[in-house]
Amino acid sequence: MADNEPIDPKNYLEERCKPQCVKSLYDYERCVKRVENDETGQKHCTGQFFDYWSCVDKCVAPKLFEKLK
Repeated sequence: MADNEPIDPKNYLEERCKPQCVKSLYDYERCVKRVENDETGQKHCTGQFFDYWSCVDKCVAPKLFEKLK
């Protein structure tokens, strides 16, 4: 990477915001444990996954767009 290339702050901001979304992450991890032995393939944790990343995105967005101004 060249020295003059801009650095994307999104990954850094996501890591900083993840601790604020620990409840959603916990719910997702509990769901994964519940469905990991599902042999039918019908159960999934999509809702919990999106809830977690929605929480992270809501935290990141204001900080990220502030840097883009």
